[in-house]
Amino acid sequence: MMRWIALAMTLTLPFFLLRGRAISDGFISCVAVLFLVHCVRTRDRGWWRGWPVFALAFWGVAILSSVMHGAGHAVAEALVLGRFLLFCVALERWVLRDGAARRWLGVSVTVAALWLVVECWQQYLLGTNLWGYPRWVDGALTGPFYKPRAGAALLMVVFPGLMVYATRWLEASSWRARLAGVGLIMLLTLTMILIGQRMPALLFGLGLAVMALLIRRLRWPVLAAALAGGAGLALLPVLSPPAYAKLVVRFLDQMHHFSDSPYGQIYIRAGNMVMRHPWLGLGVDGFRNGCADPAYVRDLMVFGHVLASRGAAVGCNIHPHNIYLDVATTAGLAGLACFVAMVACWLWRMVRALSPGQAPRQAMLCVTSCVMLWPLASSSALFTVRTAGWIFLMVGWGLAASADIAGEGRPDSRRP
Repeated sequence: MMRWIALAMTLTLPFFLLRGRAISDGFISCVAVLFLVHCVRTRDRGWWRGWPVFALAFWGVAILSSVMHGAGHAVAEALVLGRFLLFCVALERWVLRDGAARRWLGVSVTVAALWLVVECWQQYLLGTNLWGYPRWVDGALTGPFYKPRAGAALLMVVFPGLMVYATRWLEASSWRARLAGVGLIMLLTLTMILIGQRMPALLFGLGLAVMALLIRRLRWPVLAAALAGGAGLALLPVLSPPAYAKLVVRFLDQMHHFSDSPYGQIYIRAGNMVMRHPWLGLGVDGFRNGCADPAYVRDLMVFGHVLASRGAAVGCNIHPHNIYLDVATTAGLAGLACFVAMVACWLWRMVRALSPGQAPRQAMLCVTSCVMLWPLASSSALFTVRTAGWIFLMVGWGLAASADIAGEGRPDSRRP
């Protein structure tokens, strides 16, 4: 009964991650607690072996750093970080241990991805989404949201939710099915461009590149999608002038003067924090609480180049906008080493189990994990449900699929 409850929460989690963060947090916490109860009842003492060793070490460093530098609120936040780690272990070893549960989760994620795509196109063609919200003031499509969040949300679900069908269709003997697979990849590429959010569009391109690298038969379709994306960018001044201004004009200007941009100033501030507190960092919320401190408002030397600080206000924010800088400012280089070791274990497990022909969804989960954990990207705060919820859901699902690759295969691939 406990597992069925945890599975029901997991199957509905993608929709609540899109629309209800408080409910999502409750579901993640409940699954983690139910898993611990299950381990006590079954006397399972081996769940922490493997990558959870690094996860528990990172958690311990984050708690220690928060105790040393933070107030009671920071310590409490550090203590509850473990719910995400336990949730991921629970998915891998308990909730998604069989293929049927993972296939139902695949259906849930596919529906969520379709909803996002349909709402984006509705807003582009009709001017408003289902709730009557127009495009954002900078021209970005908001999909089912009132703010520009559609790009990041679609990036989390597009590969295991929709791109998996393109992979399957491209295997078919019928030319119509293969053409549909290429068309789906092109449609999703154009959708991400029209959404008009820079980092999701770049990471989607990274995902296509990883797909082509891992799956040989996808290289020509990905090349066709890249050409379609280039054509879409060339036509963007006509299709969506605001998206062109944001995706191309503003992006190129920001890259040309990156260190002076708000993102560059935030990274300089985070780098100074790590330089001043290299081993244990500043604890949970350390960046938010310390970013205006004059001790960190200073130039930063990187590879012999001086990156100038432009003042306290410019580089101050509630988080460093990069998951690895977030970890480093929270738990220092010790915590970062544990976190990187954990990520390396995740990706190594998924890459070793790759069998795109037999288990295309496992391959797409590997692609998604590579995209989410790419170090050279701006992101939302790691220790929030909106970011950590997606990361640990997809990683736990991918690890479960990698451990049971036969159960991940399609029904026809398991016939004798």
